[in-house]
Amino acid sequence: MFPLVEFPQLVQHYAPFFKGVFSAEAFIEFERYISGLVVSENKTIDGINRLFVIESRHQSSLNRLLTESPFSLEALNQARLNVLASLPGTQMKPKGVLSVDDTLLTHYGQEFEQIAKLFDPVTKTYVWAHDLPAAAAAGSRLVTLHYSDDLTDYPLLFRLWKPVDLGKLEQGLRTAGIPLKADKEVWKVTDPRKWRSYLLGVWQRRQKSHPELRQLYDSKLIIAQDLLQQWVEAHPDWKLPVTFDDWYTQPDFCRFLDQTLGLPYVGTLSGSDKVNLKQGQTTLQDFAEQLKQEHLEALGHRGQPVFRRVTIPYKGEQEEYYSYCNTHHIHNFGKQRLVINYRQADLSDNPAFFISNRLVWQAAGITRIRRHRWPVDPPFGGLKSITRKARLKGWISISYGISGASNDMSPWSPWCTAYCVPPNTTLTFANSFNVNSG
Repeated sequence: MFPLVEFPQLVQHYAPFFKGVFSAEAFIEFERYISGLVVSENKTIDGINRLFVIESRHQSSLNRLLTESPFSLEALNQARLNVLASLPGTQMKPKGVLSVDDTLLTHYGQEFEQIAKLFDPVTKTYVWAHDLPAAAAAGSRLVTLHYSDDLTDYPLLFRLWKPVDLGKLEQGLRTAGIPLKADKEVWKVTDPRKWRSYLLGVWQRRQKSHPELRQLYDSKLIIAQDLLQQWVEAHPDWKLPVTFDDWYTQPDFCRFLDQTLGLPYVGTLSGSDKVNLKQGQTTLQDFAEQLKQEHLEALGHRGQPVFRRVTIPYKGEQEEYYSYCNTHHIHNFGKQRLVINYRQADLSDNPAFFISNRLVWQAAGITRIRRHRWPVDPPFGGLKSITRKARLKGWISISYGISGASNDMSPWSPWCTAYCVPPNTTLTFANSFNVNSG
């Protein structure tokens, strides 16, 4: 790695947008930190600090930026959003899509505040992690409200989900007069995971009759609702659709979007979810198989196909799907627009199931919106790397590190400029990224 004799041109151009967030001294350390995230292979505090040869400083100065500096995370994030809003390529657009998801931040070792064993669906194992939200089983995640359109993708708002305090939760339930089954208390010692699941189940079921219980714990769903509420209050004239995977597609969350915020949504169901038909209730998987047989028989007799070919635009490309679209009563969700999609013309692949509260929308529009859910995970892969390599051990410094990394996800790093900076700007900076120029 070449040493840095000046800040990269990318940082020099965009750093002034963030100057008002920091004190004069902290702003210099911010520039150094972001420069290191962009160019350094060693993203520890010491590794970033050693890059700079023009002005040698002790690594403790950079460390204090992340652990003790009193700058506002909210102001920092708003400055980032202001930059994105000022650029034509990253401004929000009428066909933009909001998506909600959570990201697991894996760490090695256990000497981190607010971490726990979390299930990683990629490796199918439990790992020590911060979970960058929305809320999962046990540990911490980052819950994120993300924006996407055909030109750009970037996070809007995020909050770190903290593991539930079981002692506080149990005491709060008892204080509210909620009975707990005596035979379950043995799980405190014999099976803590079951005890946790039991308490959370009681807490979830009793919130409607005891609203005060919500204050005991911020689940991922509650965090997601708070982020969306915050966004709507800041953008009352925008009614962008919200999309999410099957974990977030829960009746109460969908009703919150529809009835409280008045936002359109596209959720995701699994094949085991149920639809109510005239002949009775059946799973979506069985319903899709029934429709598939009707489709193939119709084609054999040159009749009208059940699954129609639709084409959607996505990131400058055209994608084809074979879609069924109609309004149905979905068990626990009520009347919804249901889309069943295959990618193969012979319907030989596994179907995907989407629902929407907009009953007049068609398959192409619903599929296009759901398609914009998919970019959420790739940008945050870099976050996992940054927080892991930086070894930020304090809970506050973890938050600061995430915030710094999120700025890395606006115009800062080479892989993030593709998401957040218009192509003409990205190319200019990418081609002049010689850290020793001059």
